[in-house]
Amino acid sequence: MTRDFSASFDSPADRLEWSATKWEKYRGRDVIPLWIADMDYPVAPAIKRAVAAHVRHGNYGYMSAPRELAGDLVAYHAEHYGWQIEPEWIVWLSGLVLGINLAVKACCGDGESALTFSPVYPPFLSAAPTQGRRTLEVPLALDEAAWRAGDLRYHIDFARLDAALLPDTRLLLLCHPHNPVGSLFSRDELDALADFCVCHDLYVCSDEVHCDLILDGTTPHVPFARVLAARSPTHLARSITLHGPGKVFNLAGLGIAWAIIPDAGLRKRFRAAKQRLVPDACCFGYTALQAALRAGEPWRQALLARLRRNRDQVSAALDAMHLPHSHPAATYLTWIDTRRLVGKVGNAAQWFEQQGVGLSDGADFGAPGFVRLNFAAGSAVLDEALRRMQEAVYRLDAGG
Repeated sequence: MTRDFSASFDSPADRLEWSATKWEKYRGRDVIPLWIADMDYPVAPAIKRAVAAHVRHGNYGYMSAPRELAGDLVAYHAEHYGWQIEPEWIVWLSGLVLGINLAVKACCGDGESALTFSPVYPPFLSAAPTQGRRTLEVPLALDEAAWRAGDLRYHIDFARLDAALLPDTRLLLLCHPHNPVGSLFSRDELDALADFCVCHDLYVCSDEVHCDLILDGTTPHVPFARVLAARSPTHLARSITLHGPGKVFNLAGLGIAWAIIPDAGLRKRFRAAKQRLVPDACCFGYTALQAALRAGEPWRQALLARLRRNRDQVSAALDAMHLPHSHPAATYLTWIDTRRLVGKVGNAAQWFEQQGVGLSDGADFGAPGFVRLNFAAGSAVLDEALRRMQEAVYRLDAGG
């Protein structure tokens, strides 16, 4: 029988009790936080039971990955993505941002560069400079016809990509599915991108942490490494795939993620880049991940249904505000074009905050004039946030 999780999605518990970053930002202020990519929903009951059992055991010391966990991950990839990985390809991590930085260190030497598409999750822009390398930012192309109809749709501009490439470029940092625009790259785009990487001898680090949040619940995720391997098994050696349960199962605080690196030499360089400075994954993270892989699917399907409903509610509200926006195929994040407001209010993210709704500033993603809204919130919270936004925009448009 299908479990009903609607109560936990409708009215999640107050997260300020445990200092949730999302809510701490506005503690003591009448601002609804819809910014950081963190859901307000409690974790799946199977995960809660597993972690509670670990807590009752009382041993929180150093913990290696459970012996069965790699096999569970292999089975999950085969079932969900049609990709047969090997256990030795897995490198456990304490976070995805860490993985992006390690990929830059492993693939780019001093003075070399990495490509990425913008707008994009900020660590894609900062990782290379943080590691003493350069970032080459390639803007995604906005579909102008769709934009005029209020729909933000983006695609890869291969002419721009080719023009941005330098002789010292070694790595493509790919966000797939893409954050913040919520898009799925078409298979034609992925094929063309794989050909581009093969032609120019580029490594690819593909962050696929949002791939279990494809909202229709039926479209399969295609790992970019699989697209490379389809050209030739040898091309698989160019790939680093990053993934983790932090987004789909709301486990960001447990510090558990992984890299899949098929090539032994690249895997060795990636591990060496950690230089004994990187912490191991959290002991509770391993426990939670194993429960998610084995018993989390009914909850995930219920989550997708709730997120589809929330996405459509947000789109209807933004249509009424005449603000072009994405209708995300994946993620729980809506990307909003607020450039028409900028002449009246200046920074739109700051202005919405003054109206009582905290959104992410598009400037951090490489796109000033845009904002990002996280709709993974309880019903009453989302209703009130959208009401505040609509009333503020109506007043502004009316000259008030």
